[in-house]
Amino acid sequence: MKELKHLNKYLFKYKYLLLLGTIFIIISNIFVIIPAQVVRYSVDIITADVYLNNMFDGFDIQEHFGSIFIFNIVICALAILVMALLRGTFLFLVRQTVIVMSRHIEYDLKNEIYAHYQTLPLSFYRKNNTGDLMARISEDVSKVRMYLGPAIMYGINLISLFLMVIPIMFLVNAKLTLYSLLPLPILSISIYYVSDIMNRRSEEIQRSLSGLSTYVQEAFSGVRVLKAFVRENSSVQEFAKESSTYKDKSLRLTFVNALFFPLIMSLIGLSVILTIFIGGTQVINGTITFGNIAEFIMYVNILTWPVTALGWVTSIIQRAEASQERINEFLNIKTDIVSRQNVQKPIQGKITFDEVGFVYEDSGIEALDKVSFSVNPGESLAIIGTTGSGKSTVANLIPRMFDSTSGAIYIDDVDIQDYDLSNLRKQIGYVPQDVFLFSDTIKDNIGFGNGNLPEEKIVQASKDADLFDNISQFKDGFDTRIGERGISLSGGQKQRVSIARALVRDPQILILDDCLSAVDTKTENAILNSLKKIMIGKTSIIISHRVSSAKLADKVIVLDNGRIIEQGTNESLLASNGVYKELYDKQLQADEVEE
Repeated sequence: MKELKHLNKYLFKYKYLLLLGTIFIIISNIFVIIPAQVVRYSVDIITADVYLNNMFDGFDIQEHFGSIFIFNIVICALAILVMALLRGTFLFLVRQTVIVMSRHIEYDLKNEIYAHYQTLPLSFYRKNNTGDLMARISEDVSKVRMYLGPAIMYGINLISLFLMVIPIMFLVNAKLTLYSLLPLPILSISIYYVSDIMNRRSEEIQRSLSGLSTYVQEAFSGVRVLKAFVRENSSVQEFAKESSTYKDKSLRLTFVNALFFPLIMSLIGLSVILTIFIGGTQVINGTITFGNIAEFIMYVNILTWPVTALGWVTSIIQRAEASQERINEFLNIKTDIVSRQNVQKPIQGKITFDEVGFVYEDSGIEALDKVSFSVNPGESLAIIGTTGSGKSTVANLIPRMFDSTSGAIYIDDVDIQDYDLSNLRKQIGYVPQDVFLFSDTIKDNIGFGNGNLPEEKIVQASKDADLFDNISQFKDGFDTRIGERGISLSGGQKQRVSIARALVRDPQILILDDCLSAVDTKTENAILNSLKKIMIGKTSIIISHRVSSAKLADKVIVLDNGRIIEQGTNESLLASNGVYKELYDKQLQADEVEE
């Protein structure tokens, strides 16, 4: 249970709901026990009245006994009905307290996990797949909720019933109590093992269903490839194979389910038989009455469900602990991207890299090796290099998506690790290489993270990104919904929406991480000319594998395998006939061929 201790703070937060729920459970159980005693009284009355009726057969007083008999039975029936209504009322209140409490805690726990996810660095997301993150915030939390709701509710119900019913049974007849309860521990243990088998087989079915759904999703997403390579029949056969596996696992679970209720009913039946047999012998001996047998049968039925639930509750608690352990595993991870001094101030934009090195923790790849450069406020720097040269790593280090492994990075001569993280990132406009757009309108994607921006600012940002003319052609304009990950837009349009999103916040530092790779040369030139005006007074980092993107920059550095191999201005590097000039000539020839 140690993993579930994390939930104690929530149980304390909603302690009044838990306390009220416990009180309602106890009261509802009182209205379960009283009917058993009413039934005993009714059976004893019926037995006595039948005896008296036979004794006074043929006498006038027989009618008097008959009317008393009917009156007593009606009163008992009404009492049982009232008890049932009161019990139903309090069971409703139990669920409105304990189950509602579990839903509140589920809500709080999901929010806690999601908020914690937001604090974790990119390195965490590189090491963990999205499916696992989703499973812990959905499936695992749902299993924990079963512990907080049904498990606690039935646990309290079991304890309170045992404390109330067992003493009453022993007071009536200890021997009959022992015999009538004898099968119940066997029932509880049996249910525990059967529930465990059912849970494991249910999880197997869920994994099989997940695999089947994943296969279908990939098949539908890649339907063009399937048709192009004439693999439809093969795909159908593979689906039939996966579907057959799911069917077999489902049939195995159905078999166990088929055994579940016969097992319960047989053990309950055994308990009732023992009660009638032992109770019957004691009635003959005059130790107890017929009403006591009826009373005990009702007590056995009252205790059957809690005892049955004991095995189920135990299984729920085990699964909840396993799920909470998985949740705690991520909650215990602390981000290493923290501020040392919480410096909050407007930045001017001076950027200095001092012998910066970086090694990716998960892969061990050295992305940067002793990189040093400086950019003054309002200047622009172009970083050129081939794929894997470390360009994007530089872009990620400036807004502290990662922290450098060695060396130091300064902004306005203040170590970047001393800045308040939110304050720093709010003053940086970052256009990532891998564009991600939300399933929303173009307007909301451009204004993302910037509150309710004026319409004119969004329009101006779209013009600066050379996107306005495209948007004007859409039927709904800026209110056009672009689908999941911007599926309705072309690659170039996605990149320009991402650029507009960065420009609209009017950042002091602008980072363009190879954001023009999906546009043609003509569009690239149009965007660069628009950016030239926007970049005035801002510190700009232009990262690209295209040399043409460097013509706007005041400085240019060329990266290769994480090292700076050339740096200077566009003109000086072209005049030096080095790597930069070689890249320039190759790309110039490629552009001429395209034309």
